[in-house]
Amino acid sequence: MNQTNETSRRARGQAALEAIDGEAGEKVVTALKDIAPDFATYLLEFPFGDIYTRPGLSLRDREIATIAALCALGHATPQLKVHIAAGLNVGLTRDEIVEILMQMSVYAGFPAALNGLFAAKEVFGLHGEGNGASD
Repeated sequence: MNQTNETSRRARGQAALEAIDGEAGEKVVTALKDIAPDFATYLLEFPFGDIYTRPGLSLRDREIATIAALCALGHATPQLKVHIAAGLNVGLTRDEIVEILMQMSVYAGFPAALNGLFAAKEVFGLHGEGNGASD
């Protein structure tokens, strides 16, 4: 790839990260710079510069898929919390996030759903969103 395309990927990724995760996303990139600066670049270019900016799904739809996947993994709670907050940033409601996590009980099991719901409760509290019971 030429330099212009690489710069474009990074710029697209930075813009997408800011729109989706706001300050939390930038904190992740900054935290990686002293231990793995190349990984910070990969994070901006591939998931955010290439995937999140593709046509076909809205950022809202992409966050639904991401929240479900991270919950189902069962071992990515820090990333799940970031993406629950991102879901709120891109227009998901508390009730929708709770329903996504409850849906995971069928496919990922009750422990994964419980962990996801507790992560959501924490994020909602930090965002002044209450306990997730309603909007």
